[in-house]
Amino acid sequence: MTAPLLTRSGRRPDSRPALAFLGDLALPLARVHEACGNARRFLAVLIAARLKGPVYWIAPAWQAERPNPEGLMRLMDPGRITFLDPVRAEDVLWCMEECLRSGAVPLVVADLPAPPGLTPVRRLHLAAETGAAETGLRPLGLLLTPGRGGAQGIETRWHIAGDHRPGGDPGWRLDRLRARTAPQHSWRVVPDGRGFRLADARAEVA
Repeated sequence: MTAPLLTRSGRRPDSRPALAFLGDLALPLARVHEACGNARRFLAVLIAARLKGPVYWIAPAWQAERPNPEGLMRLMDPGRITFLDPVRAEDVLWCMEECLRSGAVPLVVADLPAPPGLTPVRRLHLAAETGAAETGLRPLGLLLTPGRGGAQGIETRWHIAGDHRPGGDPGWRLDRLRARTAPQHSWRVVPDGRGFRLADARAEVA
């Protein structure tokens, strides 16, 4: 009996180069991703800790929130982060675009007051691809947005918030809200003595 040429299988596996940042969770490189929720900066630091080399962290000059170097020390060397503080709102994404296009650093973070639209995100993707083509270093772009996020055209969107339980059981709920090659899913992130790991994986739809 001759075997059929085609079969109906699930989603095709994503073979693009990617950064594994928690367990099997990974971010395709040379693309732009979004992290939202009240612990989004914590997630950005976890991602930065998985990379080597400098990190550019871009935020409007009037925005007070910045990672605390003393708090960073247990996860990564705070000296790896260079803070860029554009004065004009429109310069934040322009600055990110130029950093990605240069291919000079593996991670560029933009801490935004609101999600950007489709056109600027497309420009960021193109800039990251250009940086990868010219330098061989595949830069990762990470947009930090408040609430449930909503940046258009991003590769993946992650929501993370505190999920600390009675009895001194710290943790965070991580929701994958959007990914081109994976379904929505939820996990709990907990400390494990050496860093952080995924626990209580659940098939909840966020």
